[in-house]
Amino acid sequence: MRAKMLSSLRRIAAMNPFAADLILGVMVVGVSVLFGLLLSEDATAPGHAQRPWDAAGMGLTLVANLVLAWRRRAPLTVLAIACVTGIVFHLLGYDVRLNEAAQLLALYTVASRRLPAVSVPCALAVAAAWWHAAFLGPDDFAWPNVVQVSLFVAVVWLFGNRTWVLRERNKQLARLTEQLRRDQEDKARRAVTEERVRIARELHDVVAHHMSVIVIQAGLARYVFGSDPATARGALATIADTGSEVMAEMRRLLAVLRIDTDDTDDTDDGDGSYDPAPGLDRLHHLVERVRSAGVPVETSITGAVRPLPPGIDLCAYRILQECLTNVLKHAGPATAQVSLHYGADLELRVSDDGRAAPPDPQGDGHGLIGMRERVKLYKGTAKAGSQPSGGFEVVVTLPLTPPGEPNR
Repeated sequence: MRAKMLSSLRRIAAMNPFAADLILGVMVVGVSVLFGLLLSEDATAPGHAQRPWDAAGMGLTLVANLVLAWRRRAPLTVLAIACVTGIVFHLLGYDVRLNEAAQLLALYTVASRRLPAVSVPCALAVAAAWWHAAFLGPDDFAWPNVVQVSLFVAVVWLFGNRTWVLRERNKQLARLTEQLRRDQEDKARRAVTEERVRIARELHDVVAHHMSVIVIQAGLARYVFGSDPATARGALATIADTGSEVMAEMRRLLAVLRIDTDDTDDTDDGDGSYDPAPGLDRLHHLVERVRSAGVPVETSITGAVRPLPPGIDLCAYRILQECLTNVLKHAGPATAQVSLHYGADLELRVSDDGRAAPPDPQGDGHGLIGMRERVKLYKGTAKAGSQPSGGFEVVVTLPLTPPGEPNR
């Protein structure tokens, strides 16, 4: 029966705390009235029940205990009312053993919801009210009662304070959890931004180079269309080949954006959407395309040529592509030199002898910025600047795994 009653009170408290506290106050009133009636008829306890139970005592008991219904909303006010009503009840001569439980319940509420700087003075106020009641009782039990009630008040305050500490820890944990959630969201947003920048850089490398070739070849075809049909047809063929290549690379990039974790190998329908990323094995195609656009390119490869990790291979190809694109756009009539050296590091050197204004290496151009970002990703170095004899030079060094060790 007791377990069912406690379970019912918990359910009521969860749904309506005010109703639960009101029921608690009614129960304390009932117990106080019952004990008041019994103790008022006990003639063997002189010094306690000096005034018989009457309407005034009933009214004070109702006020002292039913005020507990508001203990969650105004704990300090409820504690003050319970203490003052209890002191008045005892001063009027009623039994000093009654109307003290409400003060302990109110003290527990204050200690569980307020800082110790507030709850400790409240505990002293409750202890003073109980000490007052102890000295109104029989003289033989005054000091033992003082010690006893002091222990009661201390234990109740400790329980309440532990509840406050637990509540504050839960609040701090909730704040930390919310901060962690925000940090994770910020990290996810930064990851998305970085991925967008990477994709934008990739698109720039693809579009800028190929469109530069297409524009130059289209201008050439228009210029010689009537006077040299063979050259015009060659330029149009280069435009068609370059357009096909840029479309293939665009499809590859868009396929990467569309790919899902549940995709299987049969996703590739054979249209080249998942072709591998370009590398230095396609350098000759890149050089021939630039040559067809009217810029002579000389290549030199030294050292022990060996397969490169996919990331570095793509990085080197894109850097060479960007450098040759800049020669097309900025160098004017010029000859480009491309040098690759395989050693402990991969060294890329692209220079030209043009006389036009080179791109500002410290400017806001996406090409050089993207180049530096690519090199930085692989712990390499990049230098770009004008040569004393004229022209522009880019030197990039990418660390490689020493020969004989597996590429990671």
